[in-house]
Amino acid sequence: REVATCKEDYYRWTQWIFQQFYKKGLAYKKEAKVNWCEHDHTVLANEQVIDGKCWRCDNDVVKKDLKQWFFKITDYADRLLDDLDTLDQWPDRVKAMQRNWIGRSEGTQFAFYVPKIDKSFEVYTTRVDTLFGVSYVVLAPEHPYVKELIQDASNKVELEAFIETLRNQSDIERTSTEAEKVGMFTGSYATHPITGKEVPIWIANYVLADYGTGAVMGVPAHDERDYAFAKKYDLPVNWVIQNAAQDLDFASLDTAFTEDGILVNSGDFNGKTSEEARQALGDYFTEQGTGRKTVNFRLRDWLISRQRYWGCPIPVVYCEKCGEQLVPEEQLPVKLPEDVSFDGGAISPLATSENFLNTTCPCCGGPARREIDTMDTFIDSSWYFLRYTDARNDKEVFNKEIAKYWMNVDQYIGGIEHAILHLLYARFFVKVLHDIGLVEVDEPFKALLTQGMVLKEGSKMSKSKGNVVSPEEIIAKYGADTARLFILFAAPVDRDLDWSDQGVEGSYRFLGRVWRIIDTYQQLGTSGHHDSLSKDETALRRELHRAIKKVTEDLDGKFNFNTAISTVMELVNAMYQFKDSHDSVQSDLAKELVEKLTLLLAPFVPHITEEIWHECGFEGSVHAASWPTYEESALVVDEVEVAVQVNGKVRDKLTVSVSLSKEELEAAAKALPRVQEFTEGKTVVKVIVVPTKLINIVVK
Repeated sequence: REVATCKEDYYRWTQWIFQQFYKKGLAYKKEAKVNWCEHDHTVLANEQVIDGKCWRCDNDVVKKDLKQWFFKITDYADRLLDDLDTLDQWPDRVKAMQRNWIGRSEGTQFAFYVPKIDKSFEVYTTRVDTLFGVSYVVLAPEHPYVKELIQDASNKVELEAFIETLRNQSDIERTSTEAEKVGMFTGSYATHPITGKEVPIWIANYVLADYGTGAVMGVPAHDERDYAFAKKYDLPVNWVIQNAAQDLDFASLDTAFTEDGILVNSGDFNGKTSEEARQALGDYFTEQGTGRKTVNFRLRDWLISRQRYWGCPIPVVYCEKCGEQLVPEEQLPVKLPEDVSFDGGAISPLATSENFLNTTCPCCGGPARREIDTMDTFIDSSWYFLRYTDARNDKEVFNKEIAKYWMNVDQYIGGIEHAILHLLYARFFVKVLHDIGLVEVDEPFKALLTQGMVLKEGSKMSKSKGNVVSPEEIIAKYGADTARLFILFAAPVDRDLDWSDQGVEGSYRFLGRVWRIIDTYQQLGTSGHHDSLSKDETALRRELHRAIKKVTEDLDGKFNFNTAISTVMELVNAMYQFKDSHDSVQSDLAKELVEKLTLLLAPFVPHITEEIWHECGFEGSVHAASWPTYEESALVVDEVEVAVQVNGKVRDKLTVSVSLSKEELEAAAKALPRVQEFTEGKTVVKVIVVPTKLINIVVK
């Protein structure tokens, strides 16, 4: 079932899927301001810009205007968000990251009129109840009205330079909570939609053209960001929300009041709660025809165009007569050309191949030119699990019935870094393929495990930081099993692991202890059967079966490798403690301990356990042997240690049979000399007995 997404027999079907998206209206091309990596000479999706830098090469990202292909993932925003509630075997952290990235919010959208240009622009807000507190409005530097608004400004040159600076900053830089909020007044004013007052129009870095409407209202009194901006530029602060107790002293406040409350200084809406006002103002704008209640999303459409050679060609051609046309299915795949130049100065390497570029229009038969962008490689990885179900099918993308049998994926393992990339894209793909009837499921992965990273001195390993640990050196010095054991034991699988040389040494020593104790028990064994086990042998066998039970539970769909290994270590310690005080052990028990211990360790340290298995004379491979099962009868405890207290303080302990009655336990406790020291000459008020745990004698 092996697949390679770079091979033609795979990306042929990636191109076919693109065409299904296109036919469904989910693939489109438009000119947009995109994230451009100068180092890699390609466009990046918003999700691939990390702190203003390229996710692949870590170089700065700038903005550039290009005509690009997009997938309309926003059409599926509601379903992608709502269906997260069905993924009960996904980590909460991943689901929270996807919820935040999709960013659904309910609010009101309405217009501010600009007399100067006789046009209106819309703003979107979730806090329309603060509308009467507006003291300025802000447009994104890319907003289509900006050019007109600054046309006759006295400081037009400065404004244009400021706008250009903002346009070249990444969205992350502009919206980061740590970034300084900067702006400039355009010299123009808008009209407040209810009071009719003039409101200054500003341009600022914290407003994005492709989020909401590209314009926001500024309410310094009730928004922390707006408050800081207003204080910096000496803009009015208009208080319009009082707290529920109505005891806020606005004059003494030195920060924004951001909670819901009661409206004041808000005309006819005074006295309403924030929630009542949001409803009333939403209804008001709807009735006036100047606004509406609406839902907004942070999620943007997925930009899939790349200017790299290494990607799936987009199966589209352009004809002067017929326009944009899909390549006919029978001509797929559109293959990557080999006669390209990577330093030819073209925006895409594919544009340097005349043989690739020039083709025939499938509609009129005239000359046409191929699309020169390739697809984001995340496209290829958004459906590979479906191809696994029918990897050699050359007639269709996969057989629907076969996919129905296998899907969805029972267990998916991947890094947390894919939370808003691959994992979100794969969910989108499966929902689209579900809607066009190719698959019955609409979620790809039933259970998800996100493994942690291996760190060194608290940082991600990196050659530039000089903190890389060479696996080859570790294996050469300690063996592969030591490296495996340390990594699995040092931290839970879903958390980051800090590499420790001392920890590696400890794992190496433990494996030496395992080897020695197994050798020792082979020599300690004598004749006998389990029905004649001594008290200590019974306790040791109980420890073995407790370990089998715990390790099995830890591995059965839970991936609790570290606690499973810890349990095995406890078993090994118990075997050493027994050995230190006994010269022999029943042969059946010795064999059981050696066999079961080896089997329990086999998943973690496969090489040493295979060697032990053969050294001990067991047949076949340890990895082909049946997994051990625990016996309930072996877990039964005959005796327990019970704490004996006097007035709540532990004075002694009793080792007693679990079958003793409360009366017998009380009598045994009172008979202890150590207890009698604290009860002699005193009156016993009551005795509290918790079977198998404690006895508390209350005296006065």
